[in-house]
Amino acid sequence: MSNDDSVASIEATMQKAKEVSDEDKLYRFNGVLYPRIVCPEEQLKGLQNFKAREDDIMLVAYPKCGFNWMVGVLKKIIAEAKGVNMESKMPPLIEFFGPDALKAVDEDPSPRFLGTHMHPDNIPPSFYAKKTKMLVVFRNPKDTLVSFFHFYNNNPVLPSAKSWESFYSDFMSGDVPWGSYFDHALAWEKRLDDPNVMVITYEELKQDLSKGIRLMSTFFGYNLTEAQVQQISERSTFKAMKTSSANSHALGDVVFRKGEVGDWKNHFTPEQSKKMDDAFNKHLAVTRLGAKLDYQQHCQ
Repeated sequence: MSNDDSVASIEATMQKAKEVSDEDKLYRFNGVLYPRIVCPEEQLKGLQNFKAREDDIMLVAYPKCGFNWMVGVLKKIIAEAKGVNMESKMPPLIEFFGPDALKAVDEDPSPRFLGTHMHPDNIPPSFYAKKTKMLVVFRNPKDTLVSFFHFYNNNPVLPSAKSWESFYSDFMSGDVPWGSYFDHALAWEKRLDDPNVMVITYEELKQDLSKGIRLMSTFFGYNLTEAQVQQISERSTFKAMKTSSANSHALGDVVFRKGEVGDWKNHFTPEQSKKMDDAFNKHLAVTRLGAKLDYQQHCQ
């Protein structure tokens, strides 16, 4: 799908969403909430037969952990390493694939660039059978919650969050699209020793994007020169990504809002902050992923 086709599709979907009531925008599939307009049940069922390839490039992230930023970065890495133009391609989330999209992707040449927000246990089994390399991006839960809240209220395919307090409560209980942040984190914690899985955090990418580009390139088997790394880094700052033509569609400002670390301080009450601290300590404090998130520095 070309960029122009993708923009037209996004805008058509947004228009369709305005005609659907908030009550009908979400539904549960295997106990997890999904947005009905872009992830209808028949699509999620069809994904179980998705045919992954060993050389697919798979990007995974819980919602609002930096997925769209890394889409831009990885497209630039692939373009430099393979000498192909990736800018015209917008790799949608595989859960957005209908029958026509699945057929087109099945016919696409390698390497295919794919992505998902899905819990690792719900990712089509062929990705594990083929040992597809997966880059997993995580972000501290407080900033993730804030970004998700604003995304929720500005994206017509999702119902209005109504209030910060109600969305905070839903997020903490996992009653949001794609499920619980902590369930996702704990599931990926179990896969950290898988050589085909690389976990990187939003915060470390913000701190040193060039280092992250080197790590990601090596993980996917690409050898970039230092000049290429620096060029990609300069073209992949949050500001550059937000203003790029590929993101100049109706959802551009929704997808790319602030891109900051620490914006949670402008939203959380002391009580909400403590409740999140307690949840993090309960679920992730003693895990390797928890240590990688450096919660003490970014969230307290």
